Amino acid sequence: MIRVENLTKYYDGFCAVDHINLSIQKGEIVGLLGPNGAGKTTTLRMLTGYLSPSSGTIQVKEYHIDKDPIRIKQLMGYLPESAPLYQGMLVFDFLNFIAGVRGIDGKIREDRIRHLSDLCGLKDIMHLAVSELSRGLKQRVGLAHAMMTDPEILILDEPTSGLDPNQIVEIRDIIRRAGKKKTIILSTHILSEAEATCDRVIIISRGKIVADDDTKSLKQLAGAEQSLKVTLKNADAGKAKELFESINGISTVLSIEDPAADIISFRLTSREDQDLRQAVYEAVKKTDWILMEMVKETRNLETVFRELTREL
Repeated sequence: MIRVENLTKYYDGFCAVDHINLSIQKGEIVGLLGPNGAGKTTTLRMLTGYLSPSSGTIQVKEYHIDKDPIRIKQLMGYLPESAPLYQGMLVFDFLNFIAGVRGIDGKIREDRIRHLSDLCGLKDIMHLAVSELSRGLKQRVGLAHAMMTDPEILILDEPTSGLDPNQIVEIRDIIRRAGKKKTIILSTHILSEAEATCDRVIIISRGKIVADDDTKSLKQLAGAEQSLKVTLKNADAGKAKELFESINGISTVLSIEDPAADIISFRLTSREDQDLRQAVYEAVKKTDWILMEMVKETRNLETVFRELTREL
């Protein structure tokens, strides 16, 4: 349904999106994950036609963004990170106004507003001014706005940003219900958000796609590596790193900052399904360092996300 090839966006000399390729099928709920500044918002703005790519192609169904931008926009509903709402209008008046702008009239308009008020939980606030609403309720109104024309594709930029846990659950529920009939792309930097809502996760870092798979496969990737946190006292960081790197089976040794001056910590990982603790203990025992802590960690999707998106 959506096909992107070599999509690139430069702001002056800065490359915000760097030759990304992706394909999204009809009915998928896809999470675009990445840290702040990774290129998520720029990618969504190009998909919606709000920004023009520096290079690359975007195809939605049989339409191309450079030839049929209006037709593509008609297929989409877009909710930016900050919902574009008229603060002085009542919720009903705002939705009624949006329906008019979109050319929805008569009985169809009434039915559409009623349906969206049910779906987004707006029945009890239709008489309130937008300015009186909490951020969570404003996001619900923004979702209703984005879905006014019953678009085939719904694009949501950080839809739960700034919400409390209860509001996040409510927005997730709306997205899942809407996703039964729509293709949805949502961006977030919160891994649990994508895991709870999406069928598939695309991780983007520094403008590049670094992972693209369903959540089940990414979980399997997470479980393929063992991790051990080791904390030492009165040890030389450079010598400790060399020692751990010499131990058979350890693939990476990452330093972890510790506020105590005489304490250093490392995260040791191995691709092999083995317990590293005995080998590490025996190696440290031969030195005059004090082993303060050794904890076997469970790798999860959050660990994978951090490793794929950390600055090199």
